[in-house]
Amino acid sequence: MAVSRSGMPLRDVVRGRIEWPRLEAVARELARRYGRESVRVEFLEADNWLSTPCAVDDEWFVKVISPQNSLVHALFTTGRNIGAFSSGTPGFFDHVGSPIELAERELEATERMREVGVGAPRPIEAFEVDGLGVLVLEYLDGYRTFDDVDDETVERFAPRLIESLARLHDHRLVHGDLRAENVLLHEGRLYFIDATTVREEEGIDDARAYDLACALSTLETRIGAPEAVAMTREAYSADDLLAAREFLDFVNLRPDHDFDAALLKGEIEKAADGSA
Repeated sequence: MAVSRSGMPLRDVVRGRIEWPRLEAVARELARRYGRESVRVEFLEADNWLSTPCAVDDEWFVKVISPQNSLVHALFTTGRNIGAFSSGTPGFFDHVGSPIELAERELEATERMREVGVGAPRPIEAFEVDGLGVLVLEYLDGYRTFDDVDDETVERFAPRLIESLARLHDHRLVHGDLRAENVLLHEGRLYFIDATTVREEEGIDDARAYDLACALSTLETRIGAPEAVAMTREAYSADDLLAAREFLDFVNLRPDHDFDAALLKGEIEKAADGSA
């Protein structure tokens, strides 16, 4: 984890800290909305740069989004679009302007994933308190991320990850930020979280290829490039894999992906040659 000169994790510096009175205002509003005298809030340790995540009464997963989070989202979006451009395609990530808009967009993305049969926590609502966007989802108590489980478990669930991603893509939807931290396992089911926003009218095919590159990079480090590509080939065409290959160097620049891009490219090329 990157650390700032102050000794704080860089993520915490960039994300910023929301003042306690404002967080208490969010807690009071949650209690009011759900008919409770008070609520118990547990702040969660997560690799999340764009919100302050917490569990409320072990029933709701809540993201509190500040104006600084919105600004960081804009900077990340610009950087990702520049990276996409370096891969030879126009930028396809979309930025929304305010904390409440970020919360509403993620709520909508979660709803749409569930509508097409992809596992995602049950969306509840998004609202605003004191300039903060608040997103409320079902809390999956006892969940584990792909980062938390052993390689054998990843291999067992990897086909389900690819199937879920293919289902999204078949419905002209994309995730936009697929990585191990955003894949949850809970009671034998796989869930996607933290879907981001892409421009629907343009760049959907490039965003789809980027999703696939992220999935391959996530699996390569845990089950190996040959197995990751062979598994993906069952749901995607050779052309899809070749399109994803063009984004591997871009994905490899991200600090939350660390994989052997050259090895993956070689396996993709072998798979494409074999299908010719």
